[in-house]
Order: sequence, then structure tokens, then C-alpha cells
Amino acid sequence: MDVTGRVVRVNGPLVEIEGLDRVAMLELIAVGERRLPAEVVSIAGGLVTAQAYETMGGVRTGDPAGAAGYALSAWLGPDLLGGTFDGLLRPLAGRADWLAANTLDEPNDSRVWPFEAIAKTGDRVSPGTLLGRIATGPIEHRVLVPPGISGRVESIAASGDASSVQPVATIDGRPVGLRERWPIRTPRPIASRLASDAPLLTGQRVLDLFFPIAKGATAAVPGGFGTGKTMLLQQIVKWCDADVIVFVGCGERGNELADAMADLRELGDRTSGHSLLERTVVIANTSNMPVMAREASIYTGMTVAEYYRDMGYDTVLLADSTSRWAEALREFSSRSGELPAEEGYPAGLSSALAAFYERAGRVTTLGGKVGSVSAIGAVSPAGGDMTEPVTAHTERFVRSLWSLDRGLAYARHYPAVTWRRSFSRDVETVAAWHDSAGRPNWNRARSRAVTILAEADRLESVVELVGLTGLPGNERMAILAGRLLRDAVLQQNALSPNDATCGPDKQSALLDLVLAVHDACLSLIERGVPSAVIEEFDLSPVARLRDELAPNDAAGVATAQRAILAAMEQLA
Repeated sequence: MDVTGRVVRVNGPLVEIEGLDRVAMLELIAVGERRLPAEVVSIAGGLVTAQAYETMGGVRTGDPAGAAGYALSAWLGPDLLGGTFDGLLRPLAGRADWLAANTLDEPNDSRVWPFEAIAKTGDRVSPGTLLGRIATGPIEHRVLVPPGISGRVESIAASGDASSVQPVATIDGRPVGLRERWPIRTPRPIASRLASDAPLLTGQRVLDLFFPIAKGATAAVPGGFGTGKTMLLQQIVKWCDADVIVFVGCGERGNELADAMADLRELGDRTSGHSLLERTVVIANTSNMPVMAREASIYTGMTVAEYYRDMGYDTVLLADSTSRWAEALREFSSRSGELPAEEGYPAGLSSALAAFYERAGRVTTLGGKVGSVSAIGAVSPAGGDMTEPVTAHTERFVRSLWSLDRGLAYARHYPAVTWRRSFSRDVETVAAWHDSAGRPNWNRARSRAVTILAEADRLESVVELVGLTGLPGNERMAILAGRLLRDAVLQQNALSPNDATCGPDKQSALLDLVLAVHDACLSLIERGVPSAVIEEFDLSPVARLRDELAPNDAAGVATAQRAILAAMEQLA
């Protein structure tokens, strides 16, 4: 790289450079003697404006700057799973000081991996063709022909140890290694998009039953401070049925991210018995790290998720939170003199959000496999204002909205997902999957439960005016059923071994139990049993079942249902 420019102005993460000829938009720039990374965002005559991804302390006017010749990119390879990286996918493990500025240079990784060759010399290959695999943990790493390369395999390494820095194959004179570099703002190519046909099971009843997300779809989790966004995302990381998890800590508190990583390291994977961290990639760009690296971190995370999608895996990207990403956009736009839009955010905020969520999906890969990326982003509206721009725009682009309510959180109702503002556009897709899985009444039961919750909410306001005894019996039973739904189905204890996660059969069984109890209550009212007598009946065993029975014990719920209904029949 020939240095042809010099720094003329530094304003926080904004760097202006003169003398860079033939530089391109979004090209990477090395700034100063330490070669700090920055990205070209504006070219005006001979003046280049770049946003820096490291703290510019010590950079002075007159310092050298040069173009790298490629866009901001991430190195993708077998070292990702189980690793912790910064917003530009540079390893944090082994660095003496996480906050020390890192350079633009390629990471020095000389590890060897147990490579098993699949392709043979002379084979004709195309992008996505499987060259070999590396089995070092619960997820098999598949070495594929990178996009843009095709032809005849001239040579391929024999099975055995292979180095990260040496090519393992040569295709028409072009070397292919275990690692590849990909520009993070460019979606990785696919053969075609597919319709979603199965849910992403999270193990959280309020999500899977009431506001499900399909594999390859998108969801947002808006909520004010203290409503449990990070905890809910961590529960999804621990219990969802994806193959690979990419967790992006974007501008959040470092102690929370450290606690989450410790939990993942200690938690065993249900399917493999390994540590859950071994199939998780953590991208840590916490609030004390360079601000503009937050802006890059979610694109870095999406690129990693697409990388594993191309291997044929179902991946989940969780970004906590996209509000901090948007704040980084706002900070840089104000420094660059861009005219502000709503609440100071740049005018392109909506387009940037749409482009990010659009990269999720279920696809046919270039190699003919089926993979998916599901994107879930937390939103942290200032003061809990759900009408602020990031929340409002995000709602337009996601398939599911899991809105968190401060009142539920303060009442210690967790997850604090409110049924009043949340929605899912994937219900029909998920209902068809449940039908094929032997649960044909799933959608009917869900719809009825949502109706009961809405009716119970309406009646609660009436009770404040006329009192409970002023309502007819069937409406009092609706209030009772709403309370049972909240206590026995919607609430979940993240610290309970039986209740931290819940399988789809037990979820449906608990919902059917509450609806059956509601039907029994209405039947007793029709037969003349006083409402007060029914309300005094001990229904606490219904709420306790979620914690007393194993996560997949639907049969135990059915047995308890028969006993509870038989006891209620004695009231007649």
C-alpha cells in the first residue's frame, strides 16, 4: 500500500484526508503511523472524509494516510465458533488491552486444523462446492469454494493438519485457503430465496405460542431500561433450536456481556453435550469501545451469520442493541455536518434498517444447500418512548415484534412481553408446521387465548369502576382465565431447570389446560354455581405445573388436567 495522502482534520471518529488519488467510496484507509482503520464515506474533489473505527488519540494533521485497496472486510474461517471478537471481527482473546487501538493488518493466525478433504484433483467445482471439512466441535466447519471462483481442482491438500495461512486447494491457478475475506456491507450471494416453513423455537412460551418467528424471519425487542431485553436475548441464545448463534453486543454494558459469556461457557448444549459457547460467535463492541465500531458490528455479525448459512446451517443473529448502532450513525452525521432528520438521526436511518433486516432469510445456497439467517434486534428507546424513530422504523421491517412493558417488569412478570403491542406476521406459517407435527388445534387455541387476554384487559378497567361483584359470571370467569394465562403460560422462570425452556408439546398442553379450565368454569356458571365459589377454588396447581414438570413433559400436564377438571366437577 503506497501512502499518498495526509491528514488535514480530525474530529472524533471523523478524519479528513487530502492527496488520496483514485480512492473509492467505502474503501478502507490506514490512518497514521499506527495504520488505524477508517472507511471512506465522502469524496469531495481532493478531500476524502472517512469514519474511523479506532480512537484517534495521537493522530495529528500531516500524518500519512493510504488506501488499502479493498472495502471494510472481515476474515472468515474455522476460528470463529467459540471466539470473542471486536466490531471488525478482530480477536479479543490474547490482546493485552481490549481498549488499545488495533491496526489494519491481517490477523496473525497460524493455527492448524484437522482438515478432511472431500473434493479430488481434477473435479470441476463452482462457488459453494464442498472442498473439505473440519470437525473440531459440535458444528462441523465446511470448507467451500468461495464466491467468484470456479473451474478445475488442480491440487488439494491431503487429509490431516492444515494451516490457516496456507492454501488447501488450487482451482484454475487460484489458491483457496481455510479463511476468506468478505466485505461486511455486501450480502453474500445466494442461488434463490425460499419461503419459511418452520418456526424458530426459542423455548419461551410467550414467543413460541403467541408471537412466533419463522426460521429466516426477523424480530425486534423494543423496551425501556430495566424491562429485560438483554435477559430475553440471552434466553434465546441458550435455548433456541438454531445451529449457530451470532451474538452482537453493540454498545451495551461490558459487565452484562461478560456475564452472558460466562453463562454460555458453563451451559451444556442439549444436542451435543459440549459447551454452548462452542457454537456461538460473540462480537463484543461494548459502550467503552470505539463508537463507530458499533456501526460496523451489526454488519460484521450479519456477514458471519451468512457465512455459516452458506454451509447449510440455520443461524440466528442477535443484536443488542440496534439503538446504540443508530446513535453511532447520529453522532457521525452530526460531526460531518449532515442535515439532521427526526430527532437528529440521519435521513438514511430507515434505509439502513431496511437493508440490514433484508439480509435475513431462508435461502438455497450457491452449493445447493438450504440455510437460513434469522435476525433479532433489541431496541432501546430513550425514556421508553415507542414512537421514537428507531423503534417506529424497525416495526415496519420486522416480521415479529416482542414489545416489553415496564409495568409487567416492575410486577416481576418475566419475560415482560406485552400482548397489547406485540405481533407476529408468521402465525399462519407456524400454524401449518404445528399441523404437520400433530398439533392441529394450535392456531385455534392461540387465537382463543389472545381473545381472552384482550377481554380480561378490557374488563379490568371496568372492575375499577363497578367492582368485581358488579360483573356477570361469564365476565368474571374471563378475568380468572386471563390471570391463569398470565401465571401458568406467559410467565417463565429463567432460573428454573424445568421452566427456563419449554418444548412445543408442553407449551400446547399448558395452553390447552388453561382453556379447558376456562370452559369448565363457564359450564359451572351455566349450571348455576355462584361465581364466588368458583373463584375460591384452588387453581394454584395449574400455575405450578410449568415449574414442577420437565420442559417436554406434556403427558404430565395432561394427567394433571384430568385431575383438576374432576375436582372442579365436584363444585356442581
